[in-house]
Amino acid sequence: MSKILNSEALIYHSEGRPGKIEVIPTKPTSSQRDLSLAYSPGVAEPCLEIEKDPTTAYKYTAKGNLVAVISNGTAVLGLGNLGALASKPVMEGKGVLFKIFADIDVFDIEVDVTDVDKFVETVKAIAPTFGGINLEDIKAPECFEIERRLKAELNIPLMHDDQHGTAIITSAGLLNALELAGKKIQDVKIVVNGAGASANSCTKLYIALGARRENILMLDSKGVITTHRTDIDDEKRTFARDVSITTLTEAIEGADMFLGLSKANVLSTAMVQSMAANPIVFALANPNPEIPYDEAMAARPDIIMATGRSDHPNQVNNVLGFPYIFRGALDVRATGINEEMKLAAVRAIAQLAKEPVPDDVNMAYGERNLSFSRMYIIPKPLDKRLIYTIAPAVAKAAMDSGIAQAPITDFEAYKTELINRLGLGNSLMRTATTLAKQAPKRVVFAEADHYKILKAAQVVKDEGIAIPVLLGDKAKILAAIREYHIELKDVEIIDPRSDEETERLEKFGDLFFEKRKRRGYTLFEARKQMRERNYFGAMLVETGFVDAMISGITRKYPDTIKPALQVIGVDDGQKTIAGMYIMMTKKGPFFFADTTINKNPTPQELVEITELVDRILRRFNIEPRIALLSYANFGSADGEDSVKMRTAVQLLHEKHPHIIVDGEMQANFALNKDLLKEQFPFSPLSEKSANVLIFPNLAAGNIAYKLMQEIGNAEAIGPVLLGMRKPVHILQLGSSVREIVNMVTIAVIDAQLRK
Repeated sequence: MSKILNSEALIYHSEGRPGKIEVIPTKPTSSQRDLSLAYSPGVAEPCLEIEKDPTTAYKYTAKGNLVAVISNGTAVLGLGNLGALASKPVMEGKGVLFKIFADIDVFDIEVDVTDVDKFVETVKAIAPTFGGINLEDIKAPECFEIERRLKAELNIPLMHDDQHGTAIITSAGLLNALELAGKKIQDVKIVVNGAGASANSCTKLYIALGARRENILMLDSKGVITTHRTDIDDEKRTFARDVSITTLTEAIEGADMFLGLSKANVLSTAMVQSMAANPIVFALANPNPEIPYDEAMAARPDIIMATGRSDHPNQVNNVLGFPYIFRGALDVRATGINEEMKLAAVRAIAQLAKEPVPDDVNMAYGERNLSFSRMYIIPKPLDKRLIYTIAPAVAKAAMDSGIAQAPITDFEAYKTELINRLGLGNSLMRTATTLAKQAPKRVVFAEADHYKILKAAQVVKDEGIAIPVLLGDKAKILAAIREYHIELKDVEIIDPRSDEETERLEKFGDLFFEKRKRRGYTLFEARKQMRERNYFGAMLVETGFVDAMISGITRKYPDTIKPALQVIGVDDGQKTIAGMYIMMTKKGPFFFADTTINKNPTPQELVEITELVDRILRRFNIEPRIALLSYANFGSADGEDSVKMRTAVQLLHEKHPHIIVDGEMQANFALNKDLLKEQFPFSPLSEKSANVLIFPNLAAGNIAYKLMQEIGNAEAIGPVLLGMRKPVHILQLGSSVREIVNMVTIAVIDAQLRK
């Protein structure tokens, strides 16, 4: 990482509330009575119940959904022995992944001991707090003994993910690769380069799946692990072979599979070429694999390749496993995580890769039709099906193997619960970012002398989201880049007022004059107007020099939108434009419109606003469920706004019977399907609550999104400008760097979808 990226990481972890996680109450705490129930004297009752029956702790406390991520920091993320305290950011990060992928709460615990006995004793002492324990970043060979002892002495799900996570994901990939290669696991010759915790666990799981120990060669940094060596510990001795070969070159010849858990560039093209037909190469060293992906693919046209990198097919990513394995184990209150559960996870992951891939997954990775093949043997990390595929399989395996204390009786209901508990729509921006990276577009930043704009331009460039073009006074932009130490080498800077742009300035002025000559502009005025950055930037979009424009961080909204309307105009056949905010909440994304353009829209304009929102959400493969809001419910009160919204709904039902839309209704009914079903069961939104809210006027929409942003702690992405002929998106005054990056991501996808 460059110094800039190091600085970004430090800012990310330190700004606002330090760290990445917090604890929040799940019960009301606003009154004295609430506090009396939460603590003394009310808390005595559940304490007494748990004393009588310890299993009721799962009923009265958070134990059942609480996992401890525990480390002593002796093997931190390839950084080595950093110690317990320095490992805390990693453990917090693991907690974030548990939460966002499986809705599991986490306390990270850093234990400042390296002695195995003391570590085990400490974990055992705190274990009653938790429903499960995830051991993390503990060096070998101590990690093996620690896990063995804790599994034997505790009766809750426990797993050392560094060992078993990679084993589970690679095992799934191996099963599918063998199927494509037409080989049987009991017949294949496997070479494992690396002999640490992960390699140990991978090899054991391959053997559990049917691989023969005599067909496996393992290597450490000193070469092949053989029975003749005296420098190996008991864990390595388990895989020692009575052979005379010592090098990877010798071991790999004729091998069917190479598993690399070592370091970059230890596997050569010649070695790959010496492997058997249809070789399977899992090169998992990070960030650079044992052999570069392109070299491996060029070496053998019949190769089946996987790496740990997200920019190549078949990424082996532990997030495909651990959140969902713990989810299933917790939900049946398993007394451990046994081999049957791990194998169930392996088979569930492998099978998922053979299922038809949903459109949103294809879209997220820039694919048209992902399907089971050499380039797709492992599901993608953003596949929303993972939670309701793997967790039930693990839960069932726990039940079948007799270690489930709370068996599931209705797996269909359980699947629905898993879908609902995640608020799966919260993956929207993760999916959007992945999609943007597939085909980055040229985005002009019209206020490029502003620090936040330059910082956002650097982020989208470094992340591969967009190709930034900076617009403004070149001297000021370069001075700001130097002052703030921003890395924007090779980024194009356009200064509309420089001599270099005289010819293009005149050309743009002439084009603008043709558009506006009957709207009060003279040629002189048109050319002069082009010196203003928002006009020049809009013309860059109009002429196709760039794909999208971002502006507005320093200007009032009308001052920014006017140039876009005059230069680019609205989409063909479109009469109305609108502003939409995406509100990211714990229940998923909600879409608010109109929040920025139409002060008091007519029923017909409300229909057009609704059509615009419906269209863009369907582009994102999101099913819109639309509520037109008012202070009344279905004719309960007549007034200008309620009648207007009622009329708009009638028009929408007549014109678009396929759209799920209803109103007029109050916001609480739109967002609470149970309440709606109780009072108004005829509404199509009573089966599934609204995710799109259309407001009767600009005041209502603007106030609502700002209240959600400030009081509800919702992240606001927008305003997304709808109805323009080409992508132009306008920022809020004072937007943060993160908000700018999100808007650029939306702008890139907008440009992708239009093309």
